[in-house]
Amino acid sequence: MNGIELDRRQAIAGISAVLMMPRAEQAAATGDLASLLSPLLRDGRVYGLHTFLVARGGRLLFERYWEGEDWNLGIPLGKVAYGPTVLHDLRSVSKSIVGMLYGIALAEGKVPPPEAKLYAQFPEYADLAAMPGRDRLTIAHVLSMTLGTEWDELTFPYSDARNSEIAMEAAPDRYRFILDRPIVGEPGVTWTYNGGATALLGRLIAKGTGQPLPAYARMVMFEPLGLGPTEWSFGRDGEPRAASGLRMRAPDLLRIGQMVLAGGAWQGRQIVPADWLRRSTEPAVAIDGTRRYGWHWYLVEFPFGTPTHAEHTIGAYGWGGQRLFIVPALDVVVAINAGNYAVPGIEQGRIGATLMKDVVLPSLS
Repeated sequence: MNGIELDRRQAIAGISAVLMMPRAEQAAATGDLASLLSPLLRDGRVYGLHTFLVARGGRLLFERYWEGEDWNLGIPLGKVAYGPTVLHDLRSVSKSIVGMLYGIALAEGKVPPPEAKLYAQFPEYADLAAMPGRDRLTIAHVLSMTLGTEWDELTFPYSDARNSEIAMEAAPDRYRFILDRPIVGEPGVTWTYNGGATALLGRLIAKGTGQPLPAYARMVMFEPLGLGPTEWSFGRDGEPRAASGLRMRAPDLLRIGQMVLAGGAWQGRQIVPADWLRRSTEPAVAIDGTRRYGWHWYLVEFPFGTPTHAEHTIGAYGWGGQRLFIVPALDVVVAINAGNYAVPGIEQGRIGATLMKDVVLPSLS
């Protein structure tokens, strides 16, 4: 297993465990994932991958890295040889991590609860709070991206100034820009993908804890999990890009998923409150016919087993093909990084779904 150092005793125990497994499970543990992945790479059904890691039951089943062109939030990095110690953009996977940080800060009594009125937390924008309809918005609407305000990150690419996140980054005051968006719908009804919502959470965390968001993340989550170095991009205004700016090593992203799978705990220490994770991963709003959204988590189902049934999956998604999948009933976590930034979002989603449906889950059947 690349990137994982095992001492001699652990290696012998691991080999013995594999030999004692039923034959089908042996195949999954010793290379079935590779045999399922290879033809997809060969015929182009899956492409642009940089990292692909799969763990089950706390054990790494599969770890593969590639070389490819990459970027740091649009800044070209050239061709990068990825490995277990190389940082990768998480893009909007950052959102789910910020959502968990909010839960930690809430347990510490440092940020307002979900039912709190949104504009009451930003007294510096009292003029906006006085506008009709703003008093109905709550932190829960921010968490579920159901603010009912005008926001469009899906029509225009992230290179286009008409994209709402790009417009937010260009604004002289990003928080005024977010809070000043026109109300176009009933709060709590319609999901609208909104990086501004995550920016608001990041700002509330910083205000409540008295620490910059990256420093707080390092103190309450990354260090307790034993993660390696991370980076967080900042805007021209010096504010951290809460919605998309985090860079992390692939094994560390996998570890975050394993912590979520364990109900927010790691090595006997509760990192994220279990109640927060439970509530965050319950459906808050429908995205479309098959997908739901919780509090900064996607909730999807993949076909699995014989007879086939739908397997509930918790997901964090980032532009370019960044994915973290958690399948609680199967005790499985999958971390993926890719460089498909120029590929339409629907195609990025297809590649991630193909890896789950045609590689990961069949290897566990």
